[in-house]
Amino acid sequence: QVQLVESGGGLVQDGGSLRLSCAASGRTFSKYTMGWFRQVPGKEREFVGAISWSRDHTYYSESVKGRFTISRDSAKNTTYLQMNSLKPENTAIYYCACSTISLPTKEDHFNSWGQGAQVTVSS
Repeated sequence: QVQLVESGGGLVQDGGSLRLSCAASGRTFSKYTMGWFRQVPGKEREFVGAISWSRDHTYYSESVKGRFTISRDSAKNTTYLQMNSLKPENTAIYYCACSTISLPTKEDHFNSWGQGAQVTVSS
């Protein structure tokens, strides 16, 4: 079982940038896809993007393409979500997650989850 610990959340101004980190332990990244989700009160958890370790590529939801970038540091066993040009509507709790399914995009595709990181974008 993989354990995921998130960090890097906080308050940022409209148009600013923030980078979230997700450190993994218990398993290596080589066999799993790491994904990012976000959730606001009263709404379903939304897929943001993922990095596929088996295929070595990234994919994103249409709402964040061109602004968000997912990367990894294998030596540190850590996945990153770089968020640029942030808007108030991006305010949410952001979660990282791990999946063994090919090209996962749904919440049920992921097995292990981080504790969540609050991201607040002020107008």
